[in-house]
Amino acid sequence: MASYVVSVDIGGTFTDFIVVDEDGSVAYFKDLTDPEKPDRVVVSNLSRYKGSIKEVLHATTIATNALLGQEKLELPRTALITTKGFTDVIEIGRQNRPRIYDLFFKKPKPLIPRELRFGVSERTMPSGDVATPIDPGEIMDLADRLRSLDVVSVAVSLLHSYANPSNERTAGSILSKVFRYVSLSHEVANEPREYERTSTTVINAVLMPIVSSYLDRLGRSLKDLGCGSFYIMSSAGGLVDVDEACRRPIQLIESGPAAGVIAVAEFSKLIGVANSISFDMGGTTAKAGTVIDGVVEVTSEYEVGGESHHGRIVKGSGYPVRFPFVDLAEVSAGGGTVIWRDDAGALRVGPFSAGSDPGPMCYGRGGARPTITDANLLLGRIGSRLAGGFKLDRGLAERGLSMLGDPVDVAINAVDLINIEMSRAIRLVTVERGYDPGNFVLVAYGGAGPQHAVELAIELGLSRVIIPPAPGVFTSYGMLLADWRFEARESFSKDLDSSFRRLEEMLASRVGGGCYFIRYADVRYAGQGWELTVSVPRDADLDLVRRVFEEKHRAVYGFTFDSDIEVVTVRVYCVVSRVKPRLGVFYQSSGSSVSSYGSREAFIAGEWVRARLYRRDDLPTGTSIQGPAIIEEYSSTTIVPEGWVARVGGLGELDIVEVGGA
Repeated sequence: MASYVVSVDIGGTFTDFIVVDEDGSVAYFKDLTDPEKPDRVVVSNLSRYKGSIKEVLHATTIATNALLGQEKLELPRTALITTKGFTDVIEIGRQNRPRIYDLFFKKPKPLIPRELRFGVSERTMPSGDVATPIDPGEIMDLADRLRSLDVVSVAVSLLHSYANPSNERTAGSILSKVFRYVSLSHEVANEPREYERTSTTVINAVLMPIVSSYLDRLGRSLKDLGCGSFYIMSSAGGLVDVDEACRRPIQLIESGPAAGVIAVAEFSKLIGVANSISFDMGGTTAKAGTVIDGVVEVTSEYEVGGESHHGRIVKGSGYPVRFPFVDLAEVSAGGGTVIWRDDAGALRVGPFSAGSDPGPMCYGRGGARPTITDANLLLGRIGSRLAGGFKLDRGLAERGLSMLGDPVDVAINAVDLINIEMSRAIRLVTVERGYDPGNFVLVAYGGAGPQHAVELAIELGLSRVIIPPAPGVFTSYGMLLADWRFEARESFSKDLDSSFRRLEEMLASRVGGGCYFIRYADVRYAGQGWELTVSVPRDADLDLVRRVFEEKHRAVYGFTFDSDIEVVTVRVYCVVSRVKPRLGVFYQSSGSSVSSYGSREAFIAGEWVRARLYRRDDLPTGTSIQGPAIIEEYSSTTIVPEGWVARVGGLGELDIVEVGGA
């Protein structure tokens, strides 16, 4: 019987599948996401392979959706235990005001109400000395009280537990006998800053019942189908097992987008590209990240459920999280992004999305507001069918756009606006990180990414764009190439190398060997309020760390200080290499020469042109196509403007360059 490895990415609009046979042959398909029960789509589609799946790799939006949808979804009843006098830390926060002149701004609602926040008599000093040991009897009494209050999950964040977690461990051992879900801050975010550490622990505790229930349910369904191993993509760009995902669900918040950047990093290596920009435009959002010298950029700061300003997280508008994330800028710019006019009559795009239900108006599923997909259809930029055989209704698209003015003008302006918004996100992960986007290759994927990629390259001054094979399911491809990845950290270490080695030994004992380690450190000048995360070579001394830090400080801020540095937190990633499935090519073209199958009028790169139409599946390796052209395939559509040429590479990729460019 055939043995398959399956990769599944649940997005806001579509759920993507890649199925790899043991001989390397690849099949891929898409289905509409069920926002109410996303796992139902997974199980129904995999049932056709019952008894023959040896491994399932999964990226999910369950964690993000739970926090974003808390007004509609009742979150699990969660309690917070802190040091006495610090129970309001998650409400006081940092006093950041994202909009300082907005008298009506409201801070995010605390995830745990005051009546479920409790202080206990204990005190650990910043040095790690325990001034007041925790009283086990007090914790046992509190556990009984929490049980009477129908608490499901408990977060424990005690003062300075990053320096010495003994009091927290005592509390955790008692609470774990009563509650299934207990989240300890030194296990989730073992670093200073009480507010951020407590916020991270609280979010982890809130997510534990939700994610555990989802993964348990999906795992049972997969077991009923005879599936073998089951792994989940983490926000840091690696795979974790179900136990790790349930213990620290905080790491699943950017699960899907991280897989896409990993796909870009691995595919870039295969085609010989060192520096690339990952650009993913799907049905709901667009994401941008960077890969430098083959390494994915990672950050340890994030705010979930907050506001985004052109891809930049607005500090103070959401819930801070201190955990490794692939460094991404995300904007509300997808095929389903709604086009509308504000009270002043100005045309706007987003942040609202039509999602998968009802979807864009042209889907004919009851959508009542025009979207970017409707605009692209009316402008001839996409054809009348999408993945899965969806037939698009041009008349409905035109009717919706007409509600806002002349439909063609509205469509043109909406596409321009969405391109500007997405180019800002790309600048955020390049220019604002100290990188020149002109030194990168843009790798575009997602169902809508290839439609806009070359126009974005023109806007940003790039001369080369890569469209990978099967771009509409490319995020799932990333999971097939990912390794297992686990993280540990320690703050205010006395000796840099001994701290790294201690963390490595701990992780090695946990995974059982056969791994390698990547070292990072959060570094700042003495007296600075925040740090930069830098990569630390093995056996590096403090002088080398300083040079690496100052190089990054100069790139990000444009200057350095003549001042001492301090290492606040050391981080170790333990990477266990997976045996990857052998992947065959996505396209097997039998043709030796290609001619277009037709043409149509389309608005491309600011002008109406007659673009030649091609089917990507028919294009053999080495084929060159001059723009203006539109290349259609199952999962996406690629637009090649005039003055650009697309060549089919050896792995089925479209290598699009400006005529006369690099």
